[in-house]
Amino acid sequence: MDRIAIDLSQYRNPVFLTGAGISVASGIRPYRGPDGLWNDAALVRLSDGDYFRKEPLEVWRFWSETRRIAAAASPNAAHLVLARLEREARSAGRGFTLITQNIDGLHARAGSRNVVEYHGSVARTRCTNPRCGREPWPDASLYAEAVPTCPACGAILRPDIVLFHEMIPQANAEAAMEALERCDLFVAIGTSGTVYPANDFVRWARRAGARTVYINLEALDDYEGLFGEQYLGRAEEVVPLIFGEGLTVSANA
Repeated sequence: MDRIAIDLSQYRNPVFLTGAGISVASGIRPYRGPDGLWNDAALVRLSDGDYFRKEPLEVWRFWSETRRIAAAASPNAAHLVLARLEREARSAGRGFTLITQNIDGLHARAGSRNVVEYHGSVARTRCTNPRCGREPWPDASLYAEAVPTCPACGAILRPDIVLFHEMIPQANAEAAMEALERCDLFVAIGTSGTVYPANDFVRWARRAGARTVYINLEALDDYEGLFGEQYLGRAEEVVPLIFGEGLTVSANA
């Protein structure tokens, strides 16, 4: 048995990637797996950008409920540990980047600041008119009776998230790439990191010479082809152990 503890002070530019698994303990359903949202074809349809353009009110009703659930959730131990690690890194003059695939906003509420919300945030609303010029804004409103319109230009509003068949915002893609190109530690938590475009993240990190670590409930069959290390368990349990007192694991993790 080995005692595993990652000392972040040994790294100048760590990058963390989080997925749905980190928020399950906060009451947020994952997208894939036994209880995954995408197991329901109707929910997949309501998460499609093309369908939003056809039935915006129906899509708004679904994402309004998602907004309500996310607003009622609280950050768990894994979110709080990452926020603490960032504070410690910043106070020591080191870099720290958190890229999340989640749209629940829990990292920000836990205290994380340098967060790339790769797929946006359900806690924000934006205008669909690209010429409007109004920036996305925090919005807790639940739109179930009528499609909201922009007070500035009158166009339809939408949740500030990336739906299926939509591109990742250029600013988010560039921020992630910049961090990965200089990272010396890459840690994926609660995500397989194997779905496009995030499946390239670990490869970019490896090309930068980074130590690569996988933390998730489910094992990757061929993790050694992507990650140098694999640790299995619930994010809210494993993350505090690895980045706190250390985790006792078998030699092969």
